[in-house]
Parts: sequence; structure tokens; C-alpha cells
Amino acid sequence: MAIRVVFLIIVLLHGFIHLLGFVKAFDLQKVKALSIPVSKPMGVAWFMVTVLFLLYGTLYYLNIKYAWLFGIFAMIASQILIIYFWNDAKFGTIPNLFILIVVLISFGSHLLLNEFTSYVEKDFSKNNTLSTDILTEHETAHLPPIVQTYLVVTKSVGQPKIKNFKAEFVGRMRSNPTDKHMNFKSVQYNFFQQPSRYFYMTASKMGLPATGQHMYQNEKATFEVRLLNWFKVVDAKGDKLDQAETVTLFSEMCFMAPATLIDNRITWETVNDTTVNAIFKNGGISIRATLYFNARGELVNSISNDRYDTDGEKYTSYPWATPVGNYRTIKGYWLPSTIKLIYQKPEGNFIYGELEFNDVRYNLINMEE
Repeated sequence: MAIRVVFLIIVLLHGFIHLLGFVKAFDLQKVKALSIPVSKPMGVAWFMVTVLFLLYGTLYYLNIKYAWLFGIFAMIASQILIIYFWNDAKFGTIPNLFILIVVLISFGSHLLLNEFTSYVEKDFSKNNTLSTDILTEHETAHLPPIVQTYLVVTKSVGQPKIKNFKAEFVGRMRSNPTDKHMNFKSVQYNFFQQPSRYFYMTASKMGLPATGQHMYQNEKATFEVRLLNWFKVVDAKGDKLDQAETVTLFSEMCFMAPATLIDNRITWETVNDTTVNAIFKNGGISIRATLYFNARGELVNSISNDRYDTDGEKYTSYPWATPVGNYRTIKGYWLPSTIKLIYQKPEGNFIYGELEFNDVRYNLINMEE
């Protein structure tokens, strides 16, 4: 937010400086900074550029979707005037270049978000016909007793079955134990008729904006991270990522959408009163996870050996744990609100992510932006 305020101040100051051309053109006051005569039409042009910068700065601060478009118009119009009055106004190119960089970053974010939106909207058109009838205890009878209890405890029984959800998180992540955490916020859509998952994350890496996207559909997954919204620093795909994202999807079914655990693609094995193994199959991909519950029947952890740690080039398999906690009522369900993401490495547990629910919505009929 502080950086946003600083940039707003720069834009506003730069915009107000353009008023000098208007003032000189209409002889409102002597302007020594402009030695070249300014006609009244040119004075109006200087004034209009001021308006454009003020509008852009305001829209940028308010995080309006198309603020970058006004930034482009303002910067181009400003630079044309600067070139025309080069001897007097050439130093205005410096803030224009700075504004151009920010505009390009915003434009990159716009393109990435459009790509994400396109994927999600297509899935709503073809993957939205699962039944949302009320889930009954009878339909949970084939589950291990502790899983049946979990569905009752989470208040999933007696509520509509889940065909999709939209979730929003805030949290922090890091790539290595020695790295500083980067704060992030995310939005995602999960579908369950033909399992798919679309995850969009905005963060800051080394003080620079970064965007991450996980796309999983038709048993195929991709994972990208772009620095400054343009430069790929992670570009992962392939069989191992397909398997890893299937693990992630199943984990989210467990702690965000317990009603989906009646899915006939899941095979259950009881270990003891509070522990079960689950095998989830999505087409040709099969993953296995162990779920751990407390005495109250709340899920407290899930561990799978089928997920990989990757930077897009190297894939390493470690047990992947997702302990959850801080149960509270969320949209009528009793769900965990915090999640940790842990790779259980030989040298010790590496907590690479800590997430907290902002919001979750179920059984949407179209995309919510």
C-alpha cells in the first residue's frame, strides 16, 4: 500500500506540472520554465493531459481493472507534448518512463487474468451439471466411520452436494528454507464433475510484483510464475506435475469441500479409528493420501507421497503434509480456516506455505470476478 501511495503522488505531481502549459497559453501567470510560446489549443492539450494523469492515478490507486489503459493514453499524450517542447520539457520523459513501466506491469497482469478468466468461464460452460441435491447420511454409508463422522461434524450432511467452489486465500510462501517469505493473495475455482482446478496468485518477489498460475484440467497441469507479470521464472508441466496437481485437488476436496468425499473415484482403507488411506483416481492418474482426524472427527492433517517439489526443471518427491486448524463456521460449514504446506525432507520439515481462508463460495452458476 505504501508503494501504491508513493506512485500515486508521483503521477499526480507529474500531472499537475502539465498545468504550466495551460497557464502560459492563457497568460494566467508568467511561466519562466517554458520559454517557447504556447498557443491556446496547445494549452488545452496540456490541461487535458493533466486530467488524464489525475484520472489514471485515481483509478490505479483504487485498483480499477482498466486503469492501465488511461495510463497509456496519458503517458503517450504527455510524451508528444514533451517532444514538441523538448528544450523546456525534456526531463518529463523520466517520470513518463517510470509510469510506462508500471503501466506495462499492469497490462501484463490484465493479460494473465484474462487467460485465467477464459479457462474458468469455459469450464462453467461444460463442467457444471453435477447434482446439488441434499447430501444424506445414507449416501455416506460406504465411507469409513471416521469419514462419515467428519461429514457430519463439518455440517456437510444435510446441505447441497458440491459441484464447484470459488476460494480466496491470503498467506505467505517461500521456495527455500533460507528465503524470506513473500506475502500473497489468491483466488481459485475447483470443479468436480470432470476434475479441474484454476489457481491465480499475486505476490511480491524481491520487491517486484509476481503472478503465479496453476491450471489443471483433463488430467493435465501447468504451473507458471512470471516476474513483473512478463518474465517466466517458473514454467512447469508434464506427467509429474499432472500427478502433483491431482494430489493438491484431492487435498482441497478434503478440507474445503468435504461433501465431495462421497465421490466414487475414491477408494478407502481404514487404518485405525482416526486414520484412513484414500486412493483418488482421475482418469489415468491415481494418487494416494493418508488422512488424520482428531477425536472429535475433525480432519487435522493429510500426507501424500505422490506430490513433487518443483522449480519447473527439477522434480523431487517428498512426503507432502497439509496440517489444517482453526476450525470455524464458513458459509454454513464447520471448516478449517488455516493450512500449512509442508515437505517432509530428510533434513527436517520445510514449511513453504501458510494460508488462511478469506472466503469460499459453493455451487456457482457462473464466474465471479
